[in-house]
Amino acid sequence: MIKLSYDVSDYRRQIREAVNDGDCVIELGCHTGNTSKVILEKDVNLIALDNSPEALEEISKLDLTFINADVRLHDTLSEVFKLTQRCDILAIDLGGGYHPDTVFKVFYIWSSTFKPKHTFIRNRGLVEFYNSVTEAAGDYKSYDGFLDSYKDSGIPPQIKEFDLWTPMPKK
Repeated sequence: MIKLSYDVSDYRRQIREAVNDGDCVIELGCHTGNTSKVILEKDVNLIALDNSPEALEEISKLDLTFINADVRLHDTLSEVFKLTQRCDILAIDLGGGYHPDTVFKVFYIWSSTFKPKHTFIRNRGLVEFYNSVTEAAGDYKSYDGFLDSYKDSGIPPQIKEFDLWTPMPKK
């Protein structure tokens, strides 16, 4: 199942209802850990990622694996893949209402790698797009947390477009 929302309360409620003891959860965009706390109400293996400096102090107080990195980078994906090759729940909260194209690309590379049972995405632009579609050209449904079109693919190749948004290394 893939669920889209923008309201943070709905996003957290949907995750709370789906997460079970023993799940492996990957949270992209954990910021200071408010959604992480909801996830940790259950006995789970939580890997939380964020590249904001505000995340470090608050997130370090929680019982989880934290990676301070940019989730658009292929190296970050590889680092998490070394920790776990499975994911029951993928939670994505990047940029709130901005950059739906980036959020979709992040969803693509992470969900096609980990094949989660459930994916939750919080992004206003994607919700607006979904709600503006009046008719679909086909009746495609996915009942997993990833798209059927890449069910049998391995780790996707690095997405070249991310080079346009990723900061250049400091010299």
